[in-house]
Amino acid sequence: MAGRRERIAIRRIAVFSATGKLFQFASSSMNQIIDRYNSHSKILKKANEPSQLDLHEDSNCARLRDELAEASLWLQQMRGEELQSLNVQQLQALEKSLESGLGSVLKTKSQKIMDQISELERKRVQLIEENARLKEQASKMEMQVAADSPVVYEEGQSSESVTNTSYPRPPLDTEDSSDTSLWLGLPLYNSK
Repeated sequence: MAGRRERIAIRRIAVFSATGKLFQFASSSMNQIIDRYNSHSKILKKANEPSQLDLHEDSNCARLRDELAEASLWLQQMRGEELQSLNVQQLQALEKSLESGLGSVLKTKSQKIMDQISELERKRVQLIEENARLKEQASKMEMQVAADSPVVYEEGQSSESVTNTSYPRPPLDTEDSSDTSLWLGLPLYNSK
């Protein structure tokens, strides 16, 4: 069969006599077998020993672990926890750091409030302009309605009486009525 490796059986025997004399028998060279054993032992020994890379990674991990512990302690101290181990100078440095941070927070907060005030002022101006535009449109519509209906002015008549004559209000029903209407100064059309 192609691609299949056949195993060759190698027999090895090493015998030491009572006097310590070595007798050996091998179907191949005994020196080659011992050399292979020694090289294999060296490979296994190197595999079990930590390499320089492993030592470097371990030192990096230890350094990062220390940095994390230090940063965690600093964060707790910034929250006002774990302060017992600090001396007066360290507490003053922490206080200065907190004051500096608080100043930055207050400055940023003030800027955001001013931005919101500016935005609200801009919206107020837009609403005033929109209100003026709508008043102008309403005035134009009122003038157009007044121009479309003939109004007879009598001498001495006020503009309010002319408007009331031109657009009479519906009679007020003093009895219990469910029909409530709002008078806008426009002619009332009754569809009944």
